[in-house]
Amino acid sequence: MKRLLAVGACYLDTILDVDYYPAEDEKLRASSILKRRGGNCPNTLEILQQLLDTDAGIPTISLALLAVLPSRSSPAYQEISASFNASTDLANCICRPDVNEPASSYIVRSRQVDSRTIINYNGLPEMTTAEFASVADKLGKNMGWCHFEGRIPDVTLQSMQHLRQCFPLVKVSVEVEKPGREGLQDLATLADVVFYSKSWARGNGYESSEECLRAQATLVSKASLLLCTWGDAGVGALELPSLTYRKCPAFKTAGTDTVDTVGAGDTFIAGMLFGLICRGDWDLDRKLRFGNELAGRKVVQEGLRGLGSLMQHAL
Repeated sequence: MKRLLAVGACYLDTILDVDYYPAEDEKLRASSILKRRGGNCPNTLEILQQLLDTDAGIPTISLALLAVLPSRSSPAYQEISASFNASTDLANCICRPDVNEPASSYIVRSRQVDSRTIINYNGLPEMTTAEFASVADKLGKNMGWCHFEGRIPDVTLQSMQHLRQCFPLVKVSVEVEKPGREGLQDLATLADVVFYSKSWARGNGYESSEECLRAQATLVSKASLLLCTWGDAGVGALELPSLTYRKCPAFKTAGTDTVDTVGAGDTFIAGMLFGLICRGDWDLDRKLRFGNELAGRKVVQEGLRGLGSLMQHAL
């Protein structure tokens, strides 16, 4: 059984809904509070597992997370572990025995301007290259695909280099998201598939997904597919080496309003990875439509629950 290993941070999120953003030193009562497990790769794995459970006819793959977590004896670890489907393997996660607090996000959502502000805290020592290499060597040839959240670029770059040198047949994808994070460009040069965010693209001077992807195509050497999400404008995709550009409009459900955009990008990545790994019978246009619809359905509901079953008609 081939395995998808997702490498990234795992958070416990606290989400507060407010009528408006408070001014400095102002007190404001939130209208609701929600606590849930978050993190880019954990979100992507949760949705992938839903899709695998929904589509029984696809080739079997297993899902595994590599994240730094607090002590296994801590309540936070128990909460994180309980949030995953039993089919998602957490055995490769790195637990810090002397740390009981998880990485945490505090997300304030304003109804007035329909936006969010995120404050993170992470007191966990980050994964080292040696720790990643130990996991990769243990999984060996059973690892068919490795997806990286683009964080801690120096360690991620060395980890990707380890895969390229020791396991050249493993497919590698990476998310290039944060515009102010140095080193993400180097990660893109080692990946087979690159997911660029609109914020990263605009932060680097690009005004459209096509402009971003065509410029990036001159900087990457190994990639076969580049993707760039652009919010309401949909997503662009560039196949390499043909330089064939495709655009898929955003999916919108008539009569619905945006409810929760947290995790929308993770949802799109899950849909694309599902198509790329599990549905070789789909062409790229169908994979893009699937990922776009999945993300479009996510933003009109709270959280991630039930998204897989909502996509059964498209499988």
